[in-house]
Amino acid sequence: MTITLEKLGLKAVGVVDWATDIVLEFILIVALTFGLYSLWDSQQVYEAADSANYTAYRPEANDTLSFEELQKINPEVIGWLTVNDTPIDYPITQTDNNEKYVNTNAEGQYTLSGSVFLDYRNSSDFDDFNSILYGHHMEKKMMFGALSDFADKEYFNSHKYGNLFFNGDNHGVEFFALVLTDAYNNNMFSPAISEKENQQEFIDYLFSNAKYLRNISVTTEDKLILLSTCTSDITNGRYILVGKFTDKLHLQEKSSPKPVINLSTWDVQQLNQLEKIPVWLWLAAIAVLFVLLLVIDGKVNLKRKINHEK
Repeated sequence: MTITLEKLGLKAVGVVDWATDIVLEFILIVALTFGLYSLWDSQQVYEAADSANYTAYRPEANDTLSFEELQKINPEVIGWLTVNDTPIDYPITQTDNNEKYVNTNAEGQYTLSGSVFLDYRNSSDFDDFNSILYGHHMEKKMMFGALSDFADKEYFNSHKYGNLFFNGDNHGVEFFALVLTDAYNNNMFSPAISEKENQQEFIDYLFSNAKYLRNISVTTEDKLILLSTCTSDITNGRYILVGKFTDKLHLQEKSSPKPVINLSTWDVQQLNQLEKIPVWLWLAAIAVLFVLLLVIDGKVNLKRKINHEK
């Protein structure tokens, strides 16, 4: 009886050990698969947000035909924003709400990176006293990710100009203030202020609460443009870079498309191929690997048993 219990105990330990190995190996396979998918998914998001995707559509001084082609693809494209010497160089969209372009690109396709869009309460010809543009704060300085660089005073002081193209013309922009606030600040997030008294109050508030401020004249006769994006510094935090339209243009030459993801061409090609693999094949692959592990572990345990009996 003692010998039988000992054998049963060893057998139970072996089963538990085998089951533990299988569970751990299964978890490892799932984790590896999920990690590979996450890498591919992140690659897709970053590639979708790369401004180089839109270089061909960028309006030039004497040629807006390419930009018009983009408008044919998506009539809700209304302009183009460039912040000189930064990666911010994107088409601008606008619709009747502030939700659509949070996850829709300028070509009208779904993407987590979204697009730069004008507040739906603003006039599409930027004729309001204050117009607000929104964009995601992304890593690798994509979309409005570069706005966080303006939190460095030296960077702020050395990046003063930009350009806004709309209604077929370029309009110079001079950036003069950076505000760090939260998403519920109605003093900053009230587009299209119409009353002169309220406009002056906005200017006074802006000059009193800006993190950085350039000493230039700003009056109620100016047209202001606010670039807003998220920040992790405070709860629901927002960076807002404020500029005003100027008569002087500050055009930046069209840059050549360049990769921003530090992956080799081979890596990118392989990752892109993963998009074509249906989910059921991923599940089938995991199941096959799991069965193979069962077979391998079964043989290993059988060998152990034989050696033990010897």
